[in-house]
Amino acid sequence: MTVEPSTYGAEQIQVLEGLEAVRKRPGMYIGSTGPSGLHHLVYEVVDISVDEAMAGFCDHIEVTLLASGGCQVVDNGRGIPTDPHPKYPGMSAAEVAITVLHAGGKFGGGGYKVSGGLHGVGISVVNALSARTEVDIDREGQRWSMSYIDGGVANEPLRQIGPTPPSTDGIERPTGTTVRFWPDPEIFDEVTFRSQTLTERLQMMAFLNAGLTISFTDERGEEPERTIFCYENGVRDFIVHINGPKETLFDDVGHYHHSEEAAGAPMQVEIAFQWNTGYNSDGLHSFANGINTIEGGMHEEGFKKALTNTLNRYAREKGHLKEKETNLQGEDIREGLTAIISVKLADPQFEGQTKSKLGNVPVRSMVERATNDRLGEWLEEHPTEARRVVAKAIAASRAREAARSAREATRRKSALDGAGLPGKLADCSSKNPDECELYIVEGNSAGGSAKDARDPATMAILPIRGKILNVERARPDRMLRNAEVTSLIQAVGAGMGEEFDLPQIRYGKVVLMADADVDGSHIRTLLLTFFFRQMKPLVEAGRVFIAQPPLYSTKVGKETVYLKDDEARREFLVGRPKHSEDFARLKGLGEMDADELWATTMDPERRTLLQVTAQQAAIADQVFSVLMGESVESRKHFIQTNANDVRFLDI
Repeated sequence: MTVEPSTYGAEQIQVLEGLEAVRKRPGMYIGSTGPSGLHHLVYEVVDISVDEAMAGFCDHIEVTLLASGGCQVVDNGRGIPTDPHPKYPGMSAAEVAITVLHAGGKFGGGGYKVSGGLHGVGISVVNALSARTEVDIDREGQRWSMSYIDGGVANEPLRQIGPTPPSTDGIERPTGTTVRFWPDPEIFDEVTFRSQTLTERLQMMAFLNAGLTISFTDERGEEPERTIFCYENGVRDFIVHINGPKETLFDDVGHYHHSEEAAGAPMQVEIAFQWNTGYNSDGLHSFANGINTIEGGMHEEGFKKALTNTLNRYAREKGHLKEKETNLQGEDIREGLTAIISVKLADPQFEGQTKSKLGNVPVRSMVERATNDRLGEWLEEHPTEARRVVAKAIAASRAREAARSAREATRRKSALDGAGLPGKLADCSSKNPDECELYIVEGNSAGGSAKDARDPATMAILPIRGKILNVERARPDRMLRNAEVTSLIQAVGAGMGEEFDLPQIRYGKVVLMADADVDGSHIRTLLLTFFFRQMKPLVEAGRVFIAQPPLYSTKVGKETVYLKDDEARREFLVGRPKHSEDFARLKGLGEMDADELWATTMDPERRTLLQVTAQQAAIADQVFSVLMGESVESRKHFIQTNANDVRFLDI
């Protein structure tokens, strides 16, 4: 066979100019074209307003989901400059900001000493990925306006349209910026914003910026729904919110802040903390310029080291630890601790898998010094509280020692020969984690069907009996005495708690497969609690999924059609108004035969998997405590408050 030589010349080298590159590869700029990417557009715009707040020029931000499907963000900051840009003849600074990548006041030009917007590429990306973008700017008593369509094509150039209009809601806005945008349906999988996703993020930003008012309005329903976030005590109020459903060791939230300079650049840290009676040691939440550093970084390292040293030094000085007793470990001290570490610096350097790990080395030393000094002072000034903290850490240390042998047993295994794996696990033949999936199945009956239905090369099945232990209310030593919990740990193969090692996982996907009923939902919640508390990196890496088995089946001719929920049933009837066959409600996974289970729930070509994410880990922490903790009243209030908003549920 003769192969014709291909032509490869200069004409094959493409140059993507302006915003064209963003539309060609949107995932490079916003992560994905799914729900997370869609909501990232809102975050980019809000971050600009928050930067104005951190600079001291803005105290009110309004976010509105418009009935037309767009989003509007209004602030009372200084307003984007409208004067000509020195490097772009014929263009104003505002036009440059919305049409040129990496343009803004955060790259050393003196506009901002501290900025959170550096992790994105600003409003220009929002413009590039929107069907329409409108910007109103108020400066010096005048309003300026411009608009773009079809991903950044100028529709109306920047023009002065008259004096700044008077406020209609009592909030003074002599200056500020208004951005309205409608995401492009040709870019995104869906363009429907989810209220819950946005309110969680906005609430977190309000906590991190004391005194900043952020309002959220959803105009898409019959009646507008409005929520206002404003916290005068900032991160201290954040701690109160997270610990709300928990029993705390003491009432007042500890708090300190510190600032200094490194190489002429300002740095500051603010820390709030409070211990509760719970057994989790994952209550440390860190932020850099308002960005949630879910992978930690230098600020967390500095805090952890100083916390451990300071508590041990205090415990020995006061005689709580005897001379022959070993020092308390960091995980013992952090059991039940809820802490917020918020640093602000001029040039944050992010690294890690999700670009959410702070790499600035000077920050570690600053936080360590501040914690050594200020936490030490707090312990001396609060002897009763300090004694309770030390006593809890000592109890945690003893429990850790009691669990050591069981913990080690879960770690001593071989990924090659399957040693130490639970006997009821039907493992897959592949040893490549990237292609392997672990299905956690409710009950032996469904487990049997799943074993028969699966692809044995890549799909492993682990049936669990009934409802597993609620780990929100249990220490590790009790967890490791629970057969179902130890089976999960052994099957995943990467340990648990602070010793969890993500690269050691045996499966690239962990899929929760339970019935589509109330009991199934409860089992999924218990499993999600376990993974979030004991294997959080697995969740943060996007490796946990929820299978969606169908709820209904019906006949169309000789073909059986499966429908996942009531909404799918309604859509089905809209497309087939004359459909007369009955809808059978499926009883559960155990009632399906292998072929049916494969076709509806497990076949990679046809299945629907919901990826579990926890973008706002601190908010997720509080929600898990409410749903699975000891406080009945908090749980009742949560259900009553959110019962009408299940349409916004975002797993």
